[in-house]
Amino acid sequence: MENKQTKYDRRPLTRQIEEELMNYIQNEELAVGMKIPNEFELAERFKVGRSTVREAIRSLAAQGILEVRRGSGTYVKSREPIQDDPLGLNQIEDEYAKAMDILEVRLMLEPEIAANAAKNATEEDKQKLKQLCDETEALYVLKEDHTHKDSEFHSQIAKCSKNQVVENLIPIITAGIQKFIVLTGRKLQNETIETHRAITNAILNGDPNGARYAMIMHLNYNRLALQERINNNPQNNQTSNH
Repeated sequence: MENKQTKYDRRPLTRQIEEELMNYIQNEELAVGMKIPNEFELAERFKVGRSTVREAIRSLAAQGILEVRRGSGTYVKSREPIQDDPLGLNQIEDEYAKAMDILEVRLMLEPEIAANAAKNATEEDKQKLKQLCDETEALYVLKEDHTHKDSEFHSQIAKCSKNQVVENLIPIITAGIQKFIVLTGRKLQNETIETHRAITNAILNGDPNGARYAMIMHLNYNRLALQERINNNPQNNQTSNH
C-alpha cells in the first residue's frame, strides 16, 4: 500500500500523514481522552500504508498529542501541537495545581532575572520598563483588563536581563498570568502596584538586590493569594498540600 501517495508527493509522506491526522483530530473535535481509529482504519482513510500511519502516530505521541496504550489503542492526549504549548501546560487538568506550579517555577527564575536586569538594562530598556509599569498600574486602577500589559511588563524585565534564553522562556511562563488572575479573583491590586513599582525602581536604580527581593515579594503575594483561594475551595484541598 506504500505506493498510494499520489496526493502526497511534495513533502515526506510521514509528515503529510502526521498533519492529516492532526487536522482530523481538530476537525472532528476529538476531546482529550478520546480514542482515535486504529491503524488499519486510518490507513484506509488516508490511502497510505499502516507503517506510515504508525510513524505518524509515533511522531504525534512524541509531541504529546497522542498517547499509545498497549493493548487498548491510541488516545488524544492534547489538542495543541507541542510548539504551541512547549511546557505541556494544556495537559495539566487541575488549574489550581497548574497555577501553583507555574508560581514555583517563577520563584526559581524571576528574582535572579530581575537582579540581572538591574545590572544589564540599557537606558532605553529602563524607559520601556517604566512605561509598561505605568500602563499596567493605570489599567489596574481603572479596573480594566491588565493581563496583557502585566505579561509585557515581566517579559520586558527578561529583556533587560540580556539573557536571550530567558527572553524566550518568560513569555511562555507568564502565559499563566491570566489564569492566575481569574483564579484569585483579582484580589492583589494594591500589592501588585506596589511591588511592580518596587521592581521597576530597583532596576532603574541599578540595584540588583533590591530588584531580587522586590520580585520575591511580588511572587510571594501571588502565591499566598492563590493558596488562600485553594484553601477556600474544598474540592481543591488535595492541591493545598502541593
